Amino acid sequence: MADSPRTADVPAARQPGSADDLLEQAKPYRNELLAHCYRMLGSVHDAEDLVQDTYLRAWRAGERFEGRSSLRTWLYRIATNACLTAIEQRGRRPMPSGLGAPSDPEQPVSQSPEVPWLEPIPDAMFADSSGAGDPASVVVNKSTMRLALVAALQHLPGRQRAVLLLRDVLKWRAAEVAELLGMTTAGVNSALQRARAQLEQVAPVEEELTEPTKPSARELLDRYAAAFEHADVAAIVDLFKEDAVWEMPPFPQWFRGRENIVRLISTQCPIGRDEGLMLPTFANGQPAFGLYNLREDGSYHAFHLQVLTLLDGQVAHVSAFFGTPLFATFGLPEVVTAQEAAARR
Repeated sequence: MADSPRTADVPAARQPGSADDLLEQAKPYRNELLAHCYRMLGSVHDAEDLVQDTYLRAWRAGERFEGRSSLRTWLYRIATNACLTAIEQRGRRPMPSGLGAPSDPEQPVSQSPEVPWLEPIPDAMFADSSGAGDPASVVVNKSTMRLALVAALQHLPGRQRAVLLLRDVLKWRAAEVAELLGMTTAGVNSALQRARAQLEQVAPVEEELTEPTKPSARELLDRYAAAFEHADVAAIVDLFKEDAVWEMPPFPQWFRGRENIVRLISTQCPIGRDEGLMLPTFANGQPAFGLYNLREDGSYHAFHLQVLTLLDGQVAHVSAFFGTPLFATFGLPEVVTAQEAAARR
């Protein structure tokens, strides 16, 4: 298969050496392969497992790699096919807002732990850590990791997901994608059109999103964190857009509208005034916070992880993920002592 500029990162000529040598050459592609598998599957843990499996398969087949394509292309072929098999076996990972109509905030909420919910991914797991020259820095563009986009991808059949990611994100040629997936070029183009049409209906308009690094965004995030730490309902009202969305896996209920979100927080959030602690992080290229609840001994315990979408200077969407194991994934502590909390404020 001929390589496009985006896939020709390693010379096609096979150099003599062991499978271990090939695996060493493959190391620089781990982050972007993780991002690719995450976009396909919607689970950071499943993506890690499949990247590990990809490298294991590459090591086992290393002596047979003839260099007819670049090493990067070969790794993507292994990873993509592994993802397609996983999708057939496990299905899609939804978000609550993709399952039905919004709920009444004054009605009881109940968890659905049996649903394999979409998971957030820490920026640190896919970010370019080696400087501006790393080819992975282009492939793992933050805009391609947004929660809304990954959630939208989950609505597509596996092959359409693969086609869209390989064509629009990785910039492979249609003929390359066709060879990898065992399709015709016409079939690839048709699948791409259908996938794009579906995403246009559910994905946000990218240019309208507010980047969290802007000074105005940092000020908004500081106010947001303070409002939740102090359970300041009046301040929270001012921060959300009128048609904002709040969802919180593994609860299937979700809520639309500023007033409904405030009613939900006021009536069902167990964190009282000055009983919260917000620790900042980044997920899916978006600002995020770990929210902690004050206990009687003065320590703060993990409650949920919020991932925010900012739009036009306000909060447009909050995905609050419950489950303390997520905190470890993001490098956040499960418990913060009173002394540690005081030092962080």
